[in-house]
Amino acid sequence: MDIRKTFEDFERQSLSPSACLSSNSKGRVLPSKLCTIRTVFQHDRDRILHCKAFRRLKYKTQVFLSPVGDHYRTRLTHTLEVSQVARTISRALRLNEDLTEAISLGHDLGHTPFGHVGERVLNELVPGGFHHVKQSLRVVDILEKDGKGLNLTYEVRDGILKHSKGQGGLLTPDVQSRAQTLEGQVVRLADIIAYTSHDLDDAIRGHVIKAADIPKDISKLIGLRHSCRIDRMIKDLIRESIASGGTQVRLSAEMDEAIRALRSWLFEHVYRAESVQSEFNKASHLLHELFHFFCDDQDVFLHYGGRRFAGDTLEVSVADFIAGMTDRFALSLYRECFLPQPWKSI
Repeated sequence: MDIRKTFEDFERQSLSPSACLSSNSKGRVLPSKLCTIRTVFQHDRDRILHCKAFRRLKYKTQVFLSPVGDHYRTRLTHTLEVSQVARTISRALRLNEDLTEAISLGHDLGHTPFGHVGERVLNELVPGGFHHVKQSLRVVDILEKDGKGLNLTYEVRDGILKHSKGQGGLLTPDVQSRAQTLEGQVVRLADIIAYTSHDLDDAIRGHVIKAADIPKDISKLIGLRHSCRIDRMIKDLIRESIASGGTQVRLSAEMDEAIRALRSWLFEHVYRAESVQSEFNKASHLLHELFHFFCDDQDVFLHYGGRRFAGDTLEVSVADFIAGMTDRFALSLYRECFLPQPWKSI
């Protein structure tokens, strides 16, 4: 029984000539026996889905710090929404949906607690800087499975490493900064389609803004409701990509400009809003304290669960430990390390 070969034959017969076939993967760093049921990209998806870093995304901030409400997005639900958007686009363009899904599920594994404020703190403190994109790759290459890593395929690793836009352009002309597969490029755009829409949705739910506050020129093109925004952005991307002959993943100039304008507006009115930022200032102080506390004493660091890997400085190991924390674990650990505890002996 070799169901994998049946899947590989199906890909060759049905996918676009521009798609990345699983049978043509550049492979893994360490040779691995092929599964008789799953293609290499399906196997990668499952390795990511079952890893500890993926489960921890449930309690990591997306916009609001440790939200109490049940309906706010977390880093995990963001990841699932990115996967849904990316798979929809890939299927419409006849790209490799399994590769797209694997990249989507792994793209934010390196994100810190407390969202981007955690990333800024570690970037200030770690020699050489810190970025969640590189940390996501470090998670799958090294940190998972007690230092063995997940040994993913080249194409999934490339897509994870090149998914982020920061505040730069949506479609970079720099070939070196662009994923080498169209599937990886789909995830890059699916990420911003997902978060610009659902972060706006959460900000309205959290009374940070009102729907009427959104600039009219943006809402007119993209829409006011979450479902409408997602629908219009996805359809624009699919339509423009098909018009390219299926060799490019792209948006129309109007939609590209509208999404970038919405992202800039979100930074000014949501991510940096005083009501949101005040709690993140506290989180920044917390992470600074934890980082210096562990860097000052390796034995204390190891006692609280930190790990060292050969060739890494203590600062890098501490950054790995902190980046892997959930919001609630970081808060609990801070209380344990810095606040007096009630005497428990009776």
